[in-house]
Amino acid sequence: MLHSVPLRLFLVAGLVLLAACAQQPGKPLAARQAEAIEANRRAELRFRRGDFDGAVRQYQEALRIAQSVEDIDGIAANAINLSITYQRLGKHAQARASLAPVLDHSRLSFPSARLAQAALRRALLDLDQQRHAPAAEWLEKAATWCGQQGCTLSAAIDNVRGLLALEAGLTDAAAASATAALKASRASGDRVEAANALRLLGNVAIRAGDAAAALAALTEALALDQELGLPRKIYLDLVSMGRASAQGGERARARSYYERALAVSEADRDAGAAAEARALIGALGSIP
Repeated sequence: MLHSVPLRLFLVAGLVLLAACAQQPGKPLAARQAEAIEANRRAELRFRRGDFDGAVRQYQEALRIAQSVEDIDGIAANAINLSITYQRLGKHAQARASLAPVLDHSRLSFPSARLAQAALRRALLDLDQQRHAPAAEWLEKAATWCGQQGCTLSAAIDNVRGLLALEAGLTDAAAASATAALKASRASGDRVEAANALRLLGNVAIRAGDAAAALAALTEALALDQELGLPRKIYLDLVSMGRASAQGGERARARSYYERALAVSEADRDAGAAAEARALIGALGSIP
């Protein structure tokens, strides 16, 4: 059976950090907007270095500044980024609360694209905690706000829909959603969601007992994630490739993938992922 941890880790990293408070060409920046941009820049740097506590403080400051001038786009982007950062710290209550300025009966009028992003983020949080019913509800809200035309989140929504199906044991539905996500992401050139869809297809194949198909999909996902330079996604690809290899009876190959995953997680300063990789290596036992 497919282990649940990689799915949760997939969800943690499901949304990349969102840009906020971008300057329009040729237009001078107000002092407060410039402060918010600088706080957002510092937050992103800290996040990418793995200093999530520092990133929280900077995103909180950027959010406060955006709220002080009712910068709708800045409020939404920083609230979502703050939620992502809290989730990386394992603080799910704070991650949900961070979305309140956007989702909880806001007095401000947010564009449907930002509402869709926030609702998808809430669905990811609920799914990370195995709260499948509310996750499905928030996902459908995201889909409604996303609409039928021109939504950049359609592939991400299909990927999360596929994860929900896989968690429910509905492998055919999961594969269909992942395939739809892969088609949409390739059409739009979204390599992040294409890799997510391929990883999901690989995990579906593992669940179905088809190690060869799993490795084929995961090898494609790994190549994309390496091009994008995403350590957590690379870790997930390698762990899933290890599971597929072990399922196919290739324990030495599985150990090699797990050891690579361990090296990536240690270099990325991800203690939880490193602990999981060590456990997977240990579970293989000695290999003749």
